[in-house]
Amino acid sequence: MTHDPDLRASDADRDRVAAVLGEALATGRLTSVEHADRLDVAYTAMTVGELVPITRDLPEVSASNVPAAIERQVIDSTFSKMVRKGRWVASRNVKLTARFGALIIDLSDAVLPGREITLETSAWFSKVIIRVPDDAHVIDEGRSIFGKRNITGGSAADGPLIRVTGASKFSKVIVTRGKDDWNLH
Repeated sequence: MTHDPDLRASDADRDRVAAVLGEALATGRLTSVEHADRLDVAYTAMTVGELVPITRDLPEVSASNVPAAIERQVIDSTFSKMVRKGRWVASRNVKLTARFGALIIDLSDAVLPGREITLETSAWFSKVIIRVPDDAHVIDEGRSIFGKRNITGGSAADGPLIRVTGASKFSKVIVTRGKDDWNLH
């Protein structure tokens, strides 16, 4: 990482800090809450100087020991209802699969790794509801057969870019920003 604190931080700079935080979590130096809080700060940092205090009290991780960032997560609901909400760490690519069930994903309090994530939806005879942060810019690149795809609310240029891809058959895929639009219980 560059040592000029005023330089803009790159995704690679943020990923290096995330690797140190991941190692600290794995070795018991950070609790899961501390890890999520620091990771959130790392991925929203604009300059290199903002990244320095995040790992100041943690040992360096050599390049050979840097764990690869979790690039892909799979969240699956089959014949059931699954809810993911609160403070959790999302991957750059998240595959959402629902078969004869419901999948409710709330990204409003999640730690998003970087400025862009992709949600790949695969729904059959199901409902997938995705709540995004208020400042998110959402692009729906998916398709639907005998179903419904709907994105509500506006978008902002300064928030994260969330791409929704994939296919739904006989299903609903709904992306919303409002807490009152659906029940998370």
